[in-house]
Amino acid sequence: MPEPIIQVSNLVKTYHTGEVEVQALRGINIDVPAGEMLAIMGPSGCGKTTFLNCVSGIDDVTSGNVVIEGTDLASLNDDRKTEYRAKRMGFIFQFYNLLPVLSAVENVELPLLVSGTAPAEARRRASAMLERVGLGAWSGHKPAQLSGGQRQRVTIARALVNDPAIIWADEPTGDLDSHTADDIMSLMQQLNRDQGQTFVIVTHDPGIAERCHRIVHMRDGLIEREEVPAGAGAAASRG
Repeated sequence: MPEPIIQVSNLVKTYHTGEVEVQALRGINIDVPAGEMLAIMGPSGCGKTTFLNCVSGIDDVTSGNVVIEGTDLASLNDDRKTEYRAKRMGFIFQFYNLLPVLSAVENVELPLLVSGTAPAEARRRASAMLERVGLGAWSGHKPAQLSGGQRQRVTIARALVNDPAIIWADEPTGDLDSHTADDIMSLMQQLNRDQGQTFVIVTHDPGIAERCHRIVHMRDGLIEREEVPAGAGAAASRG
């Protein structure tokens, strides 16, 4: 097995709302090998998105440790954590989070410009990534001019343009019809095979989860069980 790229130990996240205390995560332990496609499933409110936000460094943890590529996220200040996410992580969300006033290629190149890449190089890499996801001909279109599936492909291109080690996906097919969702999942599998990146995918869709290497089921802020889908080797081969 490859070395873990993500190591989570005794992860606890507690929210305080007035006098009410909510334990969203109650002691999560998990390792994720490099190159794995991991699905996180569970009922609404079980802590799936909180887990993704805490492990990716978007949200602070209450206690426990999150180690990414050998770096304890708690050892990074906010600026270094933001820089690390920009360079080593990509994010795919259900509702795209694209800037409506920017074209597809401008949305994709944005992470590169923020991280200091020269504009000409950022445009070249963004255009190449749009070609990679099958949207080269739509690079000048704004989000409102694209279908849901095309917008999600732009989101994937943006997540991958900086060649991240890890891609975090929160319900990436939740706003898509079943045919388009299948196309998007096939694209993510192909990118995983070709480029060896690690995907952590929060999903409610068993069909999406079945195409990952491993499924983690959460309930009440804990990992309830894990399983390896029957078709994992064929459908999501690491090559």
